[in-house]
Amino acid sequence: MEDILLFVLVGFIAQVIDGAIGMAYGLSATSVLLSLGVTPAVASSTVHAAEVFTTGASGVAHWRLGNINKNIFWKLMLPGVAGGIIGAYILVSIPTETIQPVIAVYLLVLGGVILRKAIRHGRVQQTEQRHVRKIGFAGALSDAIGGGGWGPMVTSTLIGRGMEPRFAVGTSNAAEFFITVAISVTFLGTIGLELWPMITGLIIGGVAAAPFGALLARYLPARALMFMVALVIIILSVRNLVHYLS
Repeated sequence: MEDILLFVLVGFIAQVIDGAIGMAYGLSATSVLLSLGVTPAVASSTVHAAEVFTTGASGVAHWRLGNINKNIFWKLMLPGVAGGIIGAYILVSIPTETIQPVIAVYLLVLGGVILRKAIRHGRVQQTEQRHVRKIGFAGALSDAIGGGGWGPMVTSTLIGRGMEPRFAVGTSNAAEFFITVAISVTFLGTIGLELWPMITGLIIGGVAAAPFGALLARYLPARALMFMVALVIIILSVRNLVHYLS
């Protein structure tokens, strides 16, 4: 019961942040599990099992509030499913120490770009979204391997290229549900699922928080969302770089 209550709180806080800025649920929950001594593969499978429910609830909430761009959704979702399955197989098969620092550097640079846009422009200027399918594939691949990473890579790239933050967050969250299902099924067929008290707590907290995160994304000013996205990316990227390089 103590494990369930702890992870209800972890899931709630992580999902409020994720629903509002389109990232950090997986990274936050995975970081807690790794700090408790859980292996990377088990941590990723545990978090993704919970995310099947939390991303589903978040996606529905964003859809009802009109935060989804359907064209970008399909371009992200289909390649993302393929990337997620491949990433899950990679995680249970080979070491991934060389991949994570590269992703961390990429995200750190992207966080700086978004922060500069927020400071200099103060408003979003829509530009053409290119290579969306490649972004979806790479984001799902890193998400499966790292136990989180879809939001930092996909949402931040969409915003960095000029997409209005609430649509970037909502579309990314909606597509993430299908990527998470694909990753979870892959883990279930390879290493199985453990730690059900933690999974249950993450599900309860995340589902309860989903509507609040979607409301924040819908009504917070674009500039405020850009600042929040940039700061979260930079902090997580620096933390990950220090961890992997040490």
